[in-house]
Amino acid sequence: MFNPNLKIMKTKMKSLLLLPFFALLMFMSCQEEVIEITEPNEAEALVADSALTTLISSASKMDGSKDNIIDKASCLSIELPVTVVVNGLEIIIDSEEDYKVIEAIFNEFEEDDDRLEIVFPITIITENHDDIVINNADELETFVKECRGENEEDDDIECIDFQYPISFSVYNTDFEVIDVISVENDRQLYRFIKRVRNSEFLASLNFPVTMVLADGTEIIVNNNEELQRTIEDAKDACDEDDDNDYGDDDFTKERLDEYLQICPWVVYEFKRNNQDNTAGYKEYALNFKEDGVVKMRARNGDILTGIWSTRVTDRGALLKLEFDTLADFTLEWIVYDIEYGKIKLYQEGGNRIIMKKNCDVVIDITKERIKNYLQECLWRITRLSIDGTDNEKDYIGTPFKFFENDVVKLRVEGELLEGTYNILAYNTEGFVLQINLEGRPNLQLEWFVTLLEPGLIKLESLGNRENKMALKRFCADGDEDINYINDVVTAGEWEVALYEDGDNDETENYIDYVIGFNENGALFAEGDGNNFSGSWLAYRNEGLYLGLNFGTQDEPFSELKHRWKIVKITPNRIELKDLSSTGEIERILVLEKRE
Repeated sequence: MFNPNLKIMKTKMKSLLLLPFFALLMFMSCQEEVIEITEPNEAEALVADSALTTLISSASKMDGSKDNIIDKASCLSIELPVTVVVNGLEIIIDSEEDYKVIEAIFNEFEEDDDRLEIVFPITIITENHDDIVINNADELETFVKECRGENEEDDDIECIDFQYPISFSVYNTDFEVIDVISVENDRQLYRFIKRVRNSEFLASLNFPVTMVLADGTEIIVNNNEELQRTIEDAKDACDEDDDNDYGDDDFTKERLDEYLQICPWVVYEFKRNNQDNTAGYKEYALNFKEDGVVKMRARNGDILTGIWSTRVTDRGALLKLEFDTLADFTLEWIVYDIEYGKIKLYQEGGNRIIMKKNCDVVIDITKERIKNYLQECLWRITRLSIDGTDNEKDYIGTPFKFFENDVVKLRVEGELLEGTYNILAYNTEGFVLQINLEGRPNLQLEWFVTLLEPGLIKLESLGNRENKMALKRFCADGDEDINYINDVVTAGEWEVALYEDGDNDETENYIDYVIGFNENGALFAEGDGNNFSGSWLAYRNEGLYLGLNFGTQDEPFSELKHRWKIVKITPNRIELKDLSSTGEIERILVLEKRE
């Protein structure tokens, strides 16, 4: 985490003292770059026999329930690929999706005696992440007997996971940091915590850390106390599905009805009559109401109303959907699988729907909800397409602020451009956002609200639905990382130490230029007889970013108009990168503080 107390620390211990520590690093890669860490805080050190270390250990144990249809044991898993013989048919299981093939064979005939044989040798993975070669069924049965029975309480926590990578600071006996260890998966975490619990060394987790619940919800925790509370609250909050069926098809009508109504559901995959219509229906959202009404929101914001009902038969649970103007969805669907945050529907003839739960989706949009939502924090323009031309780069570093009295302010070069906004009902279709800002014709359109989600608003112009705008929320209050970045960049003047565009080093274009960041959001560059002024903004968006806009179309500073990802920041150096959609580095910009 970025913090004003960050220090660059390097190991200065003699090699003899480091030798015992190398054994700890055999299963993890060391950090080769300069390490950024916080000052040691003894209160955050993990205690060997504490409740928190036990919870972390349990959360990092291997969950073996996914392949119970093969091994009937939730405390171990069979390494894939594995060959099995199901009712006389030999198949190779090389992914978790293939577990469905086994269940489909089992379900083909109701009167047959289902049998599954494993072709040995195989490798099993225990809950402690040990790999063991098994040569026959008797050896496997020995390990299976050590597991708890179906749906019995066990030690592993399956309802919450760490979002990797995470890192730990490791201390010597004088409580000095000697290294920072990156952990990439449950196996590494389990083994690391095992050594902590054995009192082999002192360590603390580097916050913030993101935890992921079983339904996909993410929770950011900032200290040990929050982490312990979050794990304890979540550990029993889901069905661990420790039975010996694949998936989770042992639900009742009441449970299914409750599950459908808990949150809106977004279409992830759609097939009808063997035709893949996913492109046409992806991101459609369904909201199941208690009174049997289902509302569907299309991508363009249109709301369609239908009815829904469920029943449980010998064929399993069925979900019936009926829409007057949406024939593709109007069918009685078989609910063939429920996973955490996901429902899969099918019907004979090549019909299939996969829906994912998204509690952030707002289908019933109201004027009050839009207005209250706009007044939360600041908003960045991340998309602005007018008449086929993308204009969003003109608004880098220039956030909006919407106020209660219908006043809107746009921060440009440190000055607040004031205007008004209004929210109007548009027939029965929805609501329109009007923005009136002098000198900003691209914003002064009647924007139809098509999507309202936490952190995101999507708009389309009524006059031309091809004109689109997207706003993303920016809340800086209480974000220590953003506060630190703001403090660093405004603390002095900067120079371009490196600018690489692909294989071209273009640093010399910025020699003798001085760059400055004002606290009010103004950005300037002076040198070579030129003066450029513009806007800047540091913000978080699945990472930390620094938006630079020097307010010119002239080179060389027009090339730096971009939302740069912050790779590293210290009081004297800022490293920025421009990444492609595939994560490849396209450009590098390094700023160093002027002496």
